[in-house]
Amino acid sequence: MIKKIKVKNSGLIKLKAIVDSPDGNLMIGEAQKDIPFKIKRFFVINKLDNKKSIRGKHAHKKLEQVIFCINGSFTLSLDDGDKKQIIFMDDPTIGVKLGKLLWATMSNFTKDCVILVISNDYYKESDYIRNYDDFSKYIKKNQ
Repeated sequence: MIKKIKVKNSGLIKLKAIVDSPDGNLMIGEAQKDIPFKIKRFFVINKLDNKKSIRGKHAHKKLEQVIFCINGSFTLSLDDGDKKQIIFMDDPTIGVKLGKLLWATMSNFTKDCVILVISNDYYKESDYIRNYDDFSKYIKKNQ
């Protein structure tokens, strides 16, 4: 279980959970209440059958996101240019806020892994930093 986020521009998001046995579980999150921004985009990642798959490998200049592991598990690696943290994601009620200028990489997916990412803005390629060296330079320049 994730206890503390050590990197900058991040945080934990806890969803309400209702266990409705035997009819399953219900996780509830509300924009601008549980999710700390107005939701403009979301996407789902699944079918991560290749054990060598690595996703993310980028940072955003302005975009903020919250990431949840809805099913299965994966490893989330975060880097704020100063501190690094590795988080094991396997609880659908706990999300991690991915703020701006935070390098994120996802790996070690289980076959049943399903990831939900919620964003505060629409897709803009110009907001991405896709090279780690460029990220390091951008951090130093914009601190």
